[in-house]
Amino acid sequence: MDPIKVDFSKKGGSAGKGEIVIPPERAVLKIIISLVLTVIFAGAAFYFMLPALNFKSYDLYLYIGLVAASFVVFNGLLNNVLAKPEYVPYVKKHARASIVIILALLVAVGIGYLVSCQFFRAADYADIISVRTDGSFEEEIPEQDAASFSSIPRLDEDSAKQIASRALGELAEKGYVSQFSVYSENTQINYKGEPVRVVPLQYENIIKWFFNTKNGFPGYVIVNMATESAEFVTLKNDNIKYSPAEHFNKLLSRHLRFEYPTFLFADPTFEIDDEGNPYWICARLDKTIGLFGGTDVIGAVVIKADSPTGESKYYTIEELKNEPSLQWIDRVYDSDLIVEQYDYYGKYQGGFWNSILGQKNVIKTTTGYNYVAYDDDVWMYTGITSVTSDQSITGFVLVNQRTKEANFYRVTGGTEYSAQLAAEGRVKDLGYTATFPLLLNIGGKPTYFLSLKDVSNGSDIVQQYALINVEQYNNNNMGANGTNLSKCLETYITALKGSGVEVDIDPNDVVDPENNINPDAPAVEALTATGVVADIRTAVKGGESYYYIKLDSNNAYFAISASKDETVVILNKGTNVTITYSGSGAIIKADSIKIN
Repeated sequence: MDPIKVDFSKKGGSAGKGEIVIPPERAVLKIIISLVLTVIFAGAAFYFMLPALNFKSYDLYLYIGLVAASFVVFNGLLNNVLAKPEYVPYVKKHARASIVIILALLVAVGIGYLVSCQFFRAADYADIISVRTDGSFEEEIPEQDAASFSSIPRLDEDSAKQIASRALGELAEKGYVSQFSVYSENTQINYKGEPVRVVPLQYENIIKWFFNTKNGFPGYVIVNMATESAEFVTLKNDNIKYSPAEHFNKLLSRHLRFEYPTFLFADPTFEIDDEGNPYWICARLDKTIGLFGGTDVIGAVVIKADSPTGESKYYTIEELKNEPSLQWIDRVYDSDLIVEQYDYYGKYQGGFWNSILGQKNVIKTTTGYNYVAYDDDVWMYTGITSVTSDQSITGFVLVNQRTKEANFYRVTGGTEYSAQLAAEGRVKDLGYTATFPLLLNIGGKPTYFLSLKDVSNGSDIVQQYALINVEQYNNNNMGANGTNLSKCLETYITALKGSGVEVDIDPNDVVDPENNINPDAPAVEALTATGVVADIRTAVKGGESYYYIKLDSNNAYFAISASKDETVVILNKGTNVTITYSGSGAIIKADSIKIN
């Protein structure tokens, strides 16, 4: 047993009242070892916690506090205080510096919270977003015509994920059987005038990460929300090496932290430019009210996803708004951040106490949001309702996700949830589930568009569509549903005309997604094309596999589903075939295939 040495060298001889300090053997060495272990812990903690070296980040205070506490823990363990309680006063004495640091952090966080508190800064929170309130829905929101109605998004995020997952079957031909799955997060953008979701990949499991991480992800899935089709896009230059689905140094957030140690970041979003090149858009945040309040975007780091080194460049918010070469970026402001800022605006317009007591003119966003595309930008929209009566809306707000331009349109009617209930009530016997609605202008009337899905077997396949008049959502005669767009629109237009509203749109000109053709178009004489298969591509539309075949004798691609002719499943490049088809264009509908 080590001899106990009592230290009476200092006045009082104790760490606290009545406590005698008994230093352990090799006390100085143990202090040095504790400091070394603390430094190692600090490095490891930074590697995994990735706090921004920014005093506006709560994570930084937590990180410093953990490092300070770790010294106390290491010193206590090295001195075996659990088995030798006589050394507790000694450890407590050397914990004073850590305790002072932790208390200072708590005081700093407390002061930071107070100077950022909504109680004191309500007016600043109300001004965090600028909203134009004199807009006219009928005049400013483009009225739907046949072309725009044909290209409206018919899928929600869950359905898009299902279709994207099926499109991964194309990877089997590239030797990646079951190595990847679709990533849980994806982004809706406006790509070449079409609403699409771009879906990055993730590894199927940790074992498949181990065998594939060296090469990275070979591409991404693009889901067309209007045609309900999906295509796997193989990267031309290099694979995606940095991603939120990666680990260790290739983890995107870690790459960002090492490159930009002081930046606060929002969750990265995946986008593609007009040529289909993939990028990670990583919005840089700032706390604009006090120390911790008023989160806003002040710029973004754009990372070239297929760069082997994670090449990146930082742009200020003004450059993102005004630089023509960056106009392809659709999402800088996250939807949840926009909703948070608008709720501050609606809550504190009359001051803090009014938001609690009188609640005069206090408004809030409804539950949920969706996206519409105007002028090659994506706008988030959500309903606005009074906090004292949230069963109906007072209007809509549309916010540009690239510039944060916000416009409020005064419209009274049912909430999005009410429209979902109304749409589901029209097909109650079928048990379909309505998607969150999309806002359209049909005949100058705000109209909810919804897809009706059969989710009974987990397939999330769209079965019908519905149109619900916003202002008369509870009037069963002012809504319509149908198995295709044109018939659904025809029924709704008849209802509008019955109430005196003229609509300048011909439902027969609307293209339905099933075969991407006009259902009422006249039949075209069948033609044949013979040649050798030069290229085969696949896509999933409406839950069904489609094959696109190019012959050496024709520049077009012939499209046919596997359910229509199973012969397409066994085709390979070099096979001589005869295709029966009708129509013309870059992509032609095929009726049958015969192997010669």
